[in-house]
Amino acid sequence: MRITDDLKRSVQDDWDAATDHPFCRDLAAGTLPLDKMRWYLVQDYKFIDQFVRLLATAIAHAPTLKDGIPAAQFLGLVTSTENTYFVRSFEALGVSQAQIDGPAAPETIAFQDLMAEARHSGRYEQMLAVLVVAEWSYLTWATRQADYDRALPFYFAEWIDLHTGDGFAGVVAYLRGQLDGIWGDLSEAEQLAAADLFKRAVRCERAFFDAAYGSTWDAP
Repeated sequence: MRITDDLKRSVQDDWDAATDHPFCRDLAAGTLPLDKMRWYLVQDYKFIDQFVRLLATAIAHAPTLKDGIPAAQFLGLVTSTENTYFVRSFEALGVSQAQIDGPAAPETIAFQDLMAEARHSGRYEQMLAVLVVAEWSYLTWATRQADYDRALPFYFAEWIDLHTGDGFAGVVAYLRGQLDGIWGDLSEAEQLAAADLFKRAVRCERAFFDAAYGSTWDAP
């Protein structure tokens, strides 16, 4: 059994709640209230800075150039295609720059802090633990919703598309493979620290979806 499967099983209830969340189901059905989508996108966009820094630091800590190249290619996607999606969605949904620059929610701050903690650890396995959760959980929920109505507005449809397909699945497979591959060379203390970050990241994902689904939004 792969260690990443074992890690997921260790927090299965939170994983299932995050990856089969009513927020995701409503998004794919096109029934998600737009005020909740606005809140979600504004808050999710605040992850980009810390996520890019975490991914770039993981690339720097990869054992070899070959190990780092897939992450570097993914970094280019995040800072181009995904960033552009946010900009287009904000415009379509009438989100102002002042609202984009507004304060981060507590659930957002918790995940930002977790990413910063992994980055500052200087430990590749800890960075991977958070990155695996962030991308694998999104692949899981989006794949469940991939058979959506093609008439969905792009800010719903493209968010699913960005997190499905062979390309994104390959990113997740790469990240999981990196963590699986180095696990046996870690000390027990290093394994415990990485496992703790994995579990906390899953709980952060669940809390973020819960907050988004329960959110309210001041209309632009």
